[in-house]
Order: sequence, then structure tokens, then C-alpha cells
Amino acid sequence: MKKILVTGGAGFIGSHLCERLLNDGHEVVCLDNYFTGSKQNVIHLLNRPYFELVRHDVTMPYFIEVDEIYNLACPASPIHYQYNGIKTIKTSVMGAINMLGLAKRIKAKILQASTSEVYGDPKVHPQTEDYWGHVNPIGSRSCYDEGKRCAETLFINYHNQNQVRIKIVRIFNTYGPRMHPQDGRVVSNFIIQALKGEDITIYGDGKQTRSFQYIDDLVEGLIRMMNTPDDFIGPVNIGNPSEFTIQELANTIIRLTNSKSGLTYLPLPEDDPIQRKPDITLAKKILNNWNPTISLEAGLIKTINYFKELIQNETK
Repeated sequence: MKKILVTGGAGFIGSHLCERLLNDGHEVVCLDNYFTGSKQNVIHLLNRPYFELVRHDVTMPYFIEVDEIYNLACPASPIHYQYNGIKTIKTSVMGAINMLGLAKRIKAKILQASTSEVYGDPKVHPQTEDYWGHVNPIGSRSCYDEGKRCAETLFINYHNQNQVRIKIVRIFNTYGPRMHPQDGRVVSNFIIQALKGEDITIYGDGKQTRSFQYIDDLVEGLIRMMNTPDDFIGPVNIGNPSEFTIQELANTIIRLTNSKSGLTYLPLPEDDPIQRKPDITLAKKILNNWNPTISLEAGLIKTINYFKELIQNETK
């Protein structure tokens, strides 16, 4: 049994990771300030004897003795991270500094949940880990993009200067149950609009592409990365290389929900990437042949059922 700290543990990804680590027999401390996370996401874990929930903001130091740290704390959807850009970049940068300082003091291994957004609107397709990216440092998305890029820099420097045992993963579009219904991301937006019979809102012409990864595949990748030998630090892309246009996604969701929704087109937001697809060659090689196993349609059905229940409970 290991004692593991998960920052942002009450968020969408964090809650699934906490649950999986508990099921694997570990003691888990979940840290969250509920800026975008929710106690509801982990309420079913509160009666587990090896689970602890702590309300705390990672921009402030935190002291604990643990074996491993998963640093997931940061709003991840454009609506949420643009709501308070200063808070977003402080969470990425100060959060990384505080968690790396903790890892250094207690000699814990620490994983940074970075993002495909470090590649910006990419000029290379698909994106490999050695691509430096194409990011606007003063755009509306830069608080998140540059915050995560700076966090990666901090991790590398703590490793080089202080021998902190680090892991860096770059997470590509992930979806599944417990997504925030108002996070503004394309999967949750489309599903809720379809279930309510509203027109589905597509930004741009719908021909831009994304690669969608189901949450269980991501969690498996995170744990495998944490368990790699100390001399491998990453970064590693964790995503599903199956590529779909936004219009294809909308039509699939309409079909799976039996919705009568139409399609409405609005202008593309500033710096919104036209293409996004991970090259996962490195992940397959290093992470014990890790490969996404859940198809888009299978994952969407599970996610649709989650949101369907959420909407039904709201109307009771």
C-alpha cells in the first residue's frame, strides 16, 4: 500500500483517479478547493477507510507525508480557465512550485498533468513530444497554455537541480462521466444540447478535428506512467489517436441520443486549434504497450447515460 496525494482530486479526472487508486489498494488523500471540482464527484468515496478529503488551494503550501503525488489541480476548460486568468496561471505555476517543494522535502515521486494545449495551434500533425508548439503568449487561452508550459519547465528544473523524481504527461481531450455540465467543452455541450432537444452549437465550420479519449484509458495511462523507472521522466502524450471532425462528433451524439437537434454555427474562438491528434508511439513503447481500448461510441454511450441521469435528477 502506498500513500498517494491527488491535487484537484475532486475534479473530473481526479475523482476517477482517486477511485482507481483506492481500488488498487492504496491510501489516497484528495486535495481540492472546489473551484471547478465538486464534493459530489467523490462523495461515494467518503466512507472508504483509506480515503481522505481535504479542502485546500495548491497556490498555498501544504505539508503531508506521502509516497507519490499526482498534480492535477487546475481548471481545464476554456470557460473556467478564462473566468479568472490570473488564478489559472497561479494555480499552474504556484501549485507546481508548492507540490515540487513538498516532493523535494519528503522525497516523493510526483507526476505533472500537463496538456496537449502546450502545442497550441500546431504546425505539426500529429503532435509528437519533441514538437515545441505554436502558442500565443498573450492570447485569451495563454493563462492555461503558458501556465502549463511553465509548470513543465519547473518540473524539469527541480529534477535537474534537486533530483526530484518527476513524471510529465500531456493529456489530450478526455471525456466521460463526472464532466462538469457547464464546462463549455465540446462533448458535454453537445450531449446536454442533444438531450434537451436544443440546436447543437458548432464553433467554426465543424471541419476542425479533435481526438477524444475516454477517462478510463487516461487513468490507466497516468498510473502506468507513475510506475515507470525513475530515469524516464517524459513528457509523454496520453490520448486517443482516432481523429474526428467536430461535425462528425455532433452527428454521432445526435444519433446516439435519438435527438431532433439541428446544428447552429458560430465564429471560431480566438486561438482555437484547427487540428489536434496525439502521436502515442512513445506511450506504447514505454507504458507497457498502453493503448486506448474504449471506442468513441462506447465511451459516448456511458457519458450520455451519466448526463441523462443528471438532467433527470435536476427536474425532479
